[in-house]
Amino acid sequence: MNDNELGTFLRTRREAVTPAEVGLPTGPRRRTPGLRRAELATLAGISVEYLTRLEQGRDRNPSPKVLAAIGDALHLPTADRLLLHRLAKEHGADKELCQSVSAPPVRTVRPTLRALLDRLEPSPAVLLNWIGDIVACTQGYERYARPLGLLDGDPPNMVRYLFTDARARAVYPGWDRLADEQVAHLRHESSLHEPHVTALAEELTAAVGTPFSDRLAAVPVTPARFGTELVDHPQAGRLRLSYETLALPDEGQRLVVHLPVDEATATALDRLNGRRPGALRAVSG
Repeated sequence: MNDNELGTFLRTRREAVTPAEVGLPTGPRRRTPGLRRAELATLAGISVEYLTRLEQGRDRNPSPKVLAAIGDALHLPTADRLLLHRLAKEHGADKELCQSVSAPPVRTVRPTLRALLDRLEPSPAVLLNWIGDIVACTQGYERYARPLGLLDGDPPNMVRYLFTDARARAVYPGWDRLADEQVAHLRHESSLHEPHVTALAEELTAAVGTPFSDRLAAVPVTPARFGTELVDHPQAGRLRLSYETLALPDEGQRLVVHLPVDEATATALDRLNGRRPGALRAVSG
C-alpha cells in the first residue's frame, strides 16, 4: 500500500499538465514530462522546497489554502480537487481521526430511492454502496444480472465479482477498464485505512494477487460517472449499454442506470424482461 499517496498524486498530476495548458512557454529542451516543480511552485505561490517536501511525503499537512492554490495552478476539475483534499486529510496529522469516524457501508434503502427504482423499470438500474455491495436493483437489472452471476454473493458485491468470478472476464470484453473503474470508486469514496476496505483488500489480494493489489496501490483517479460498456450476455448475446451514475453522498451510495445504445440491445433487454419490443428505447441510433 502506497504510504505517500498525496505526494504521488501531486507528482503525477504535475507531470500530466503541459506548459501550454497553464499559459507557459514550451522550451525546445525540456526533459521533464509536464510541468517542472519550479513552474508549479511559481504558479501556486509556494516555494519549490515546500512542493518537494509535499511530493516526497516529508510534509503531509498542507493547508486548505495551499491545496486550493495547487488545484488552481493545475486546473484540476472539481472531483480531483475533492480527492486532493481527502488524500491530504487521510494522510495528515488527523489520519487516525479520519479512520475512527468512517461510516460503515449502508445496506438499506430509503423508501424514496426504492420508489425511484420502481419508476425506472424495466431499465437495468442498480444501487451500490461505497464498498461495491449491491443494495437494491430494478427487476430489469435482476433479469439482466442474475445470468451473469452478479447476484450470487451474500451480499452481492461488484468488486468481488469482477475479481474473483471466472465468468466476469468472459462477460465483459472491456474487463480491464471496468476493473479500473470499480477500484477507482472504492479508492475515491473511502480511505484505504477504513476497516471494511482493509478487510476487502486483504481478501482480494489473497484471492487474486496483483490484478487487484496493483490497481489498489496505483495513484487514485476520479472514476468515470458515465460511459458505454459491452456485455457478452449468456442469454441475450452482445449488449451495448450506456450508463449514468448518480452520486448519493448522504447515504454513501450511487445509483447506476443502464440504457441500450442501439435497437438490437433494446430488443434483447425487452426479451429478457418478457416484454414486447419497444418497452425500452435506444438512446442513440
